[in-house]
Amino acid sequence: QVQLVESGGGLVQAGGSLRLSCAASGSIFRLNAMGWYRQAPGKQRELVAAITSGGDTNYADSVRGRFTISRDNAKNTVYLRMNSLKPEETAVYYCNADVDVPDYEGDVEGHDVWGQGTQVTVSA
Repeated sequence: QVQLVESGGGLVQAGGSLRLSCAASGSIFRLNAMGWYRQAPGKQRELVAAITSGGDTNYADSVRGRFTISRDNAKNTVYLRMNSLKPEETAVYYCNADVDVPDYEGDVEGHDVWGQGTQVTVSA
């Protein structure tokens, strides 16, 4: 079983910064693209940032220039540095990973894995 464990969420004032971390563990053959999503109450879950295994990144327009996604492949960990946070960015932030895992025969199969989510609260 592959698990994603997030850390770094919490309470911050508007204009402040947080860094989220997400570590993947388990029987992982290959860790492909990883990303961060967020979901505020009453709203759809949205992509915040994503990063490929090679380090190519993609950002939501609303966070580009303020957030930075990065990864450490040796640690199976993805990070999200969030600067100049706004109250409207209060949400549960979820880590996501596209993971290839060994099956019973030793082949690989793809799994889309989600973390439990971590609360980020930005106060005015």
